[in-house]
Amino acid sequence: MHWLWVIIVGAIIGAIAGAITKKGEAMGCASNIIAGIVGSALGEALLGSWGPQLAGMAIIPSLIGAVILVVVVSWIVQKLN
Repeated sequence: MHWLWVIIVGAIIGAIAGAITKKGEAMGCASNIIAGIVGSALGEALLGSWGPQLAGMAIIPSLIGAVILVVVVSWIVQKLN
């Protein structure tokens, strides 16, 4: 059951990161989940695990990591096109 919360929280974090970067309309639900989960790992690796947590993810570092991930991936995709 824990994995379900990870997916839900990852989707929310990914959607917020997409909205912050204005890249959310191009991202689907699966991309939001991936951005949220991978962004969480990136953010916690860079900034540590502090602040409020949901489903084992520190919300603030996770959100910052997801924003960084969305910006970098969007930049790479733009350069490839």
